[in-house]
Amino acid sequence: MLTVVQGGSAYGARLITTEALAKGALLHRIEHYRLVERPTYQTIQVARDAHIEELGVVAYLNHSCRPNTHVDTTAFTVTARRDIAAGEELTFFYPSTEWEMDRPFVCLCGAPQCVRLVAGAKYLSVDTLSRYSINRHIRGLIREPPAAALVSAR
Repeated sequence: MLTVVQGGSAYGARLITTEALAKGALLHRIEHYRLVERPTYQTIQVARDAHIEELGVVAYLNHSCRPNTHVDTTAFTVTARRDIAAGEELTFFYPSTEWEMDRPFVCLCGAPQCVRLVAGAKYLSVDTLSRYSINRHIRGLIREPPAAALVSAR
């Protein structure tokens, strides 16, 4: 159902679906991961100070400001946000899971609502984030007073 393709993209390797997927379809259940305290460019944040690595095919999900999948860090699943055609690259919105990225980058997705610099939810307005399905830990960090965020960063 999912195929990792090396090259052919500005981002290097990418994850492609080999069959059409309906909106809401379960694409992958995240299992057999390792929990770590600090983010890397290959982790997904699942709580304030918790990140998972050794993600298998999920590690090949690239970012898009117009994503077609959602990574749910409570259920540990990847689902289709909309109908997805066979052969389409699978993407998700990185700030939906990441408060502060280990390696920020300039986005090349070309979507009309592109955020341009992908550095994490911390650097986006609430208005921008409201356009996306973001995870519970990110919603919690948004609501924290700035002083609490500074204390946790130490």
